[in-house]
Amino acid sequence: MSIKALRDLPGVKDLNIQEFEQIGITSLADLKAALADEARVKEIIKTLSGVGPKTVEHWKTALKEEAKPSEPKETKETAETKEPRSKKKEKEKEVEIVEVVEPEPVVVDSGAYVAKAKPELSDETAEELAKRAVISGRRPAFKRQEWHRYAMLGEKWRKPKGIHSKMKRRIKRRGPIVDIGFRGPASVRGLHPSGFEEVLVYNVDGLEDIDPKVQAVRIGGTVGTKKRIEIEDRAAELGIRVLNRMV
Repeated sequence: MSIKALRDLPGVKDLNIQEFEQIGITSLADLKAALADEARVKEIIKTLSGVGPKTVEHWKTALKEEAKPSEPKETKETAETKEPRSKKKEKEKEVEIVEVVEPEPVVVDSGAYVAKAKPELSDETAEELAKRAVISGRRPAFKRQEWHRYAMLGEKWRKPKGIHSKMKRRIKRRGPIVDIGFRGPASVRGLHPSGFEEVLVYNVDGLEDIDPKVQAVRIGGTVGTKKRIEIEDRAAELGIRVLNRMV
């Protein structure tokens, strides 16, 4: 069906014609110019009742097809002078047509993954954090004396204090003892692995004095679910990172 007026467009009703006039579109030429502008397309979708993005795309396709010149019908003479199909196939093989496929725009959903906030660190602090990570990787596991012999002792560290303790005297093959030499750099001691300074909060009011550039919050363990949700929502508004989010 040929499109000669706005009324011929698919999905257009009598009410839509009046709405077109409200936004200054009275002909197909005006509509074509409006469809080329994204702001005007949004205005059309908002103003016209029953018209959405799919309908607008349908209009664009219909107008493009209408603008294409109609191909002349084949006569008997042209049909007789046609080349045989075998020759056509050979020519098609010789000429390779490369189609350029444009990548589709990526639409981020509302529930899509969002990168976590990162702290603003100086070069020195970043280097110290990297050194601390290397030292932590080399640090042995400190286990209490006789942990392998009596299960009731567990593996939690306890300093050996017996007067005959071979571990206390640092005899070989007795396990390492906690020493100051195993510590990391003092300037980044106590920081979260991400580089943030941790602040413990128990309610929404605790977020007011937080600096989101260098500080992150950790919600207390005794806080209930309802209050946790309030804290997380308020932290998202202020741009504060929560280290122990529920989700």
